Amino acid sequence: MTKHPLEPLSSEEIVRNREILQGAGLLRESTRFPLVQLEEPAKAVVLAGGDFDRRVRSVLLDTKTGELTTTVVSLTGDRVVERHTVDPVEQGQPPVMLTEYELVEKIVRADETWRQAIRDRGIEDVDKVRVCPLSAGWFGVAAESGRRMLRALAFVQDDPDELPWAHPVDGLVAYVDVIEQRVLEVVDDRHLPVPAESGNYADQELFGPQRDTLKPIEITQPDGPSFAVDGHEVRWENWRFRVGFDPREGLVLHQLSFRDGDRERPVVYRASVGEMLVNYGDPAPARFWQNYFDSGEYSLGKLANELVLGCDCLGEIHYFDAVVAQEDGAPRTLRNAVCMHEEDFGVLWKHTDVFTGSAETRRQRRLVISFFSSVGNYDYGFYWYLYLDGTIQLEVKATGIVFTSAYPAEGSRWANELAPGLGAPFHQHLFSARLDMMVDGTSNAVDEMQAKREPISAENPHGNAFTRSVTRLARESDAGREADPASGRVWHVVNTERTNRLGQPVGYALHPQGYPVLLADPGSSIAKRAEFATKHLWVTRYAADERYPAGEWVNQSHGGAGIPAFTAGDRGIDGEDIVLWHTFGLTHFPRAEDWPVMPVDLCGFTLKPVGFFDRNPTLDVPPGNGTASHCCES
Repeated sequence: MTKHPLEPLSSEEIVRNREILQGAGLLRESTRFPLVQLEEPAKAVVLAGGDFDRRVRSVLLDTKTGELTTTVVSLTGDRVVERHTVDPVEQGQPPVMLTEYELVEKIVRADETWRQAIRDRGIEDVDKVRVCPLSAGWFGVAAESGRRMLRALAFVQDDPDELPWAHPVDGLVAYVDVIEQRVLEVVDDRHLPVPAESGNYADQELFGPQRDTLKPIEITQPDGPSFAVDGHEVRWENWRFRVGFDPREGLVLHQLSFRDGDRERPVVYRASVGEMLVNYGDPAPARFWQNYFDSGEYSLGKLANELVLGCDCLGEIHYFDAVVAQEDGAPRTLRNAVCMHEEDFGVLWKHTDVFTGSAETRRQRRLVISFFSSVGNYDYGFYWYLYLDGTIQLEVKATGIVFTSAYPAEGSRWANELAPGLGAPFHQHLFSARLDMMVDGTSNAVDEMQAKREPISAENPHGNAFTRSVTRLARESDAGREADPASGRVWHVVNTERTNRLGQPVGYALHPQGYPVLLADPGSSIAKRAEFATKHLWVTRYAADERYPAGEWVNQSHGGAGIPAFTAGDRGIDGEDIVLWHTFGLTHFPRAEDWPVMPVDLCGFTLKPVGFFDRNPTLDVPPGNGTASHCCES
């Protein structure tokens, strides 16, 4: 049995979970496991320490009948302790399974209506057309209610080694019921020429030889890294935390605390990306439905890459493996799923004094904890950074291949042309960070801070004054907020019972980038299903079962779950145990430079201490880079 309640599930535990379910008669030959997760104990149980019940939560799907069940197994008690039947009509479907990709291609290729539509476009060899199954969404169509569906677009692949994204078969989509294993409908809207130019970015015959001018960069730490790892617990400088991994969310950081003198002070209890939405803006009949929840519909963590030294990670690396359950309920180990290393980050602080002539510099350093996930055409890197001065940062790196379309000769309001006849629809990548805050304890509140211009007055006769406004967010109904970069708006998470030596509340400030939130019309299906993405910030009172901003059953959900349901009770959040839900992301108008593979684009946010410390917490950082004793002082 694991020694800590937040330790990720092991292979042995996943095997035992399946054995217990089998012994209870809950598994059939047609039963599949779309999701198997650690049932994390409530925060109070973890913080209290002592004994705990080790539990596993499974989602079971009968692929013959569509019956949907959730179970909770107590590994401690060696038995099933909960079992519930889920109504997909009312709630939605579990995530798409990898085996369904191959199944949908087989179903669609066998459908004569679809095959004729392919031939009508002048494509004689139907077997060269790859079928791309995608989550279906929900648009109020009664005939689709309760069905487990995927919608499938198509791309031509002339050679098995060719990347098919360069050759979209546009204007054609098949609607597939994966339980009945048949095509429900083929939408054949418009015949556009299939773009011909190759998109194989590694083909030197097409794109030229690789440059030979880059000289090697080697990063070495002769004495080893500064961090220490005990299982999944990490200590680095004044930081202490646990590395977790969830098959839905991916990388999770637990119990981040900072040692301040002889005290270890909590900052964040749990930090994760609870959901991410990729919503497309092309209203064409074959594409209006393209909106993907990469966590809730595709299980972001299960799609994690096995990272490679020198390519994905550079330097003195510590890797964490991740264990996930396959669709048969058996474990699969993802080797090197999480990468951790230190890196220099320039100047931490510096001063050259005009009076004393002294000059001192200290170098900043950060700890990087990261993983990459590949979801179809896109690849996402999630990088958590911890800094010497107590700053926490999340940076998401979006790369891979943009989703393509045929580009019409008359142009388009909804897409850009990337190559001759090849387009890419406008879209957004919107992430929801779930930040279970614990700033010096669980009595927290949020103050909205922003700059305020002061008019000329008797008090301000020269007009040079400015100040700031402070607004306490008292209830959940107050706390759906948007960023305002022009005013420098930030949100301070403060402890209502603790102050620093100046009498100021100790706190951490959330600094948003303030990029656009969801651009779809408020009355649209996607706005109802992804209401979390309509604001940059939501604040809720902590509840153990409130984990996902779009709800638990995202796939084919009708909307109303997640944030709208959490905030419906309008609970007080002033001086309470609170959770921040922060929406951030990219609005992508694809460029020619994004083809045939997209350079990394960045988004994220920063948490900075504000009054949390009595003074600069890095005065004890030595000069130099941890080796030379006098290279940065005089």
